[in-house]
Amino acid sequence: MRSGPVAHRSGQNQSPAISNRMTGSRGRILTSLAIVLILLTSAACRSQGEYPQQPILLVCPWAVGGGTDRLSRQIAAYLEEDLGVPVNVINNTGGAGVTGHSRGANGRPDGYTVTMMTVEITMLHWRGLTQLTWRDFEPVVMLNQDPSALLVRYEDQRWNDLEDLVADLRSDPGNLTASGTATGGIWHLALAGWLNSIGLGVDSIRWVPMHGSGPALQELLSGGLDVVSCSLPEARIQLANKQVRALGVMAASRSEAFPDVPTFAEIGYDWSLGAWRGLGVPRGTPSEIVSKLAESLERIRSGETRVAGQSFVDFMKREGFHLFWLGPADFASTLDRIDGQLGQLLTQPEFSGLDEGRFRPMDFPLILCGFLGLFLLIVIVKKPVEEDDITPVESYSSRGLVFALSLIGGVAAYVLLAETVGFILTTSVIVFSLLLLYGNRIWTSALVSVLLVPGVYELFANLLRVPLPRGILGW
Repeated sequence: MRSGPVAHRSGQNQSPAISNRMTGSRGRILTSLAIVLILLTSAACRSQGEYPQQPILLVCPWAVGGGTDRLSRQIAAYLEEDLGVPVNVINNTGGAGVTGHSRGANGRPDGYTVTMMTVEITMLHWRGLTQLTWRDFEPVVMLNQDPSALLVRYEDQRWNDLEDLVADLRSDPGNLTASGTATGGIWHLALAGWLNSIGLGVDSIRWVPMHGSGPALQELLSGGLDVVSCSLPEARIQLANKQVRALGVMAASRSEAFPDVPTFAEIGYDWSLGAWRGLGVPRGTPSEIVSKLAESLERIRSGETRVAGQSFVDFMKREGFHLFWLGPADFASTLDRIDGQLGQLLTQPEFSGLDEGRFRPMDFPLILCGFLGLFLLIVIVKKPVEEDDITPVESYSSRGLVFALSLIGGVAAYVLLAETVGFILTTSVIVFSLLLLYGNRIWTSALVSVLLVPGVYELFANLLRVPLPRGILGW
């Protein structure tokens, strides 16, 4: 007797009604899964209320230990005290300031990404390193201005004053090394402009690019540099410990915090240039958020907000930073003026040699993208193989193509949707879809998505305090 159920179990003789019921069942499962994902992911996030409701990221474009880093960390502590939310400083160095300023400008315009803007933002586009300008930010507050100084090791007896250094440069140009920031940064420009003003070429001192004054001062003390160009507050500790000496400061009058350091004007050099620092948020940030940040910073400046009983003004005086405070409107007009002045300077023929070299900041991401494309191409064109000389395994070329396109599609979907939809929902759908595409079962894929993605969000957003997109629903 023939066994009918065998054929039935193989799925070859199922009735249309049964097939329709199974199709409908799959649809209900997927619909239910989508609802569960939405409910679980929404429960994992806090609702969005009055600003601020989550940690704020303060981007510092320069290295740990420099003046910009120290000022960033101090103002972050005061903002955290005043606003009642964590304010985390992250040092995004590289590209002569392009990396950090780009991260800040490209952040979400929601007030949770703040950038410690420096004078380089008014210089980089003139040097062709980026299209980024200060207009890509909403200026909030200018905090300080500091002129450049020239520093040497304290025990170095080659130069007792600035005139000795000038005599050395005239007799043997190009033999000494200096640093303080990246090539073409403000401290390099201050030194190069002074050299040009006294009739020496900008290459009379060989500039060694570094990520800030902190690393440069360390290199000076180890004997790797002859001169450092930076502000006096950045070298306050080394000056106090008599590790370095200041030959002069590029200012019209002496600093109250460093009264023993002569000015270039006293010595007979009519040249002054320095740096400024201020806080900005991405362009398009709502005006009410900008105003709230400015009001918070004004409370900090007035001494209403204190940390460990100390005011921000006390910190600035103790560290030797020159407090120079401007609100949003005055800050913007000052940036416009400084941008024009530095543009006139950097476009002069004498400064055409201030170049970052053969590679520009965006060259390296392009190189990495090229290697990624090569890797995906290798995956796609791999030849099929046979298993046990019996059944040919599915061609890797088609599977590789699907693999490559799905990854690219997932990244593109995240870039396009995350800011609007939010990290959790966007990432959950992408992870769930990719797991299904790679042959995993529905409930396995759902379980991984529901557990993994909210866990990643909690790790970064709450434990590591790295803001992630919450979307229009505040997820």
